Amino acid sequence: MSKDYQLKASINQKLIEMGERERLKELLRAKLVESGWKDQLKAHCKDVVREKGLEHVTVEDLVTEVTPKGRALVPDNVKKELLQRIRAFLAQHTAL
Repeated sequence: MSKDYQLKASINQKLIEMGERERLKELLRAKLVESGWKDQLKAHCKDVVREKGLEHVTVEDLVTEVTPKGRALVPDNVKKELLQRIRAFLAQHTAL
């Protein structure tokens, strides 16, 4: 395993053990709804289905089509806030 992978796995494990991962996920959900991201992505999904036709779209196709747009639509301030919270968590729990 590479060092980066080991570090990421260690951080993820610590986030899970301390319950911080779930808190971060809830914060992300709330921020995405608040920013209108969810509505934008829902509209994009409807556009894709309308464009390709319901009978010609699988869930996998929809996920593949929508994922890049979904990631791009996440507001920068939401990304920054999550990153700050992760850094603060790591600063408090440096004994990884």
